[in-house]
Amino acid sequence: MDPSLMDTLTYRPMILADLDTVPVGCHGARDAIVKRIGDLGAAAILAFDGEKHVAQLQFRRYQRTLRSPDGLWDPLYWGDFGLHAPSLPYDTLSVFCYHVGQLEDSEARDASYQGRGIGLALLDYFLQWASDGGYSAAIAKCTPSARSIMSFMGGQPSEAYVERGFALTESWVDSQLRDVIQEKKLVPEGVDLDDAARVGCCVKLFD
Repeated sequence: MDPSLMDTLTYRPMILADLDTVPVGCHGARDAIVKRIGDLGAAAILAFDGEKHVAQLQFRRYQRTLRSPDGLWDPLYWGDFGLHAPSLPYDTLSVFCYHVGQLEDSEARDASYQGRGIGLALLDYFLQWASDGGYSAAIAKCTPSARSIMSFMGGQPSEAYVERGFALTESWVDSQLRDVIQEKKLVPEGVDLDDAARVGCCVKLFD
């Protein structure tokens, strides 16, 4: 992959015309995607290397009472803040998962696209798009900062959000994530697992 990749990647919102041409895993049923695009104007921010889809950042309308039926193993996890969920305006967007290095509709990822700043570029594009679209706020669940955990989860740490004007409003230990970190040995032995499994709620209000 060309080292100047970041200068040549293109980004755009995911619209109805993309449904049969880009990966849609984690978005839910097709009719739900169609409804979401009709409601919000898009369902994700897409990244392309030439004409090849290489990444996307998914988002949905924020719902304070949203709960994941299977915790970490369901895409709704990203919008589930449990008792930490703040009251925010109706026109608030909730950042969901980042799929960096996704070339096809599967769990496979091309590692050559990872660690290059593509996820942050997707986030920057999303924030500008949301601001230009008149949305009031954005909310995101931040991951632990360890690269191994970030990559496994498909998210960003609090630092990425705070640098972009978000406030870290709450943080807590995700017990399910803690078990997964231990089982998959995602951090070196001796690392405090509670610290390693700390996630949080980040909120940005647009001017």
